[in-house]
Amino acid sequence: MALTNQPDAPGLEAELPVPHRRVPVQGRSQHTVQRVLDAASSLLQQMPLEAVTTTRIAAEAGLSIGALYRFFPDKQSIIDAIAVRHIEQFRPIFEEALEKTLEREFSNLATFDPVVILNHAIDAYVGYLDAHPDFRTLAFGSYISAATKERQASPVVGLPALLKNFLLVRLGIANTPEFDLMLRVVSETGERLIAFAYEQPTREERDRVIAEMKLMLSRYLFPPGQ
Repeated sequence: MALTNQPDAPGLEAELPVPHRRVPVQGRSQHTVQRVLDAASSLLQQMPLEAVTTTRIAAEAGLSIGALYRFFPDKQSIIDAIAVRHIEQFRPIFEEALEKTLEREFSNLATFDPVVILNHAIDAYVGYLDAHPDFRTLAFGSYISAATKERQASPVVGLPALLKNFLLVRLGIANTPEFDLMLRVVSETGERLIAFAYEQPTREERDRVIAEMKLMLSRYLFPPGQ
């Protein structure tokens, strides 16, 4: 699935005009960075993102605002770092879900259906969203920057690349620019429809939207009769 983006999203203007984020090297610095991200994630579960400021994040983390700015020049850099951390945490879950699905499906090639792989990939993503409301806020609110979105959601390096690898290597699908575009369409469409699904008033209605989305995307990627 994609990381959605809206450059002019409210509440994400830079709070300090420092152009680059410092990369932590020492263990203590890395610990400080994780404290900042943990604090911001906790606040995102308590209040709207617009109310989450760097001052509040620093206080929640038990740090001075100066210590926070040593590693994060503004709130946007913190938001992007949280999103990237979630993608890194989700990646092995995603891989394991697809591997297990492939093991089951390839045990009987006569009934193998590639649609099952797509459906299990979607289920894994929805399960992760259920367990991490702070990530839902960022992904559905379109708060992640364009640069981070491109790195983490492209068919070259992001999560769609994992799905692409399975489809190319295991199913023998041709690696073409047209196939990359199809994956981008699936990724972007899926993200928007999942966000719509979570807007539904009940879990049952949410799941119905997701089921319809699976049907639509599977027919696009794997047209009947091909």
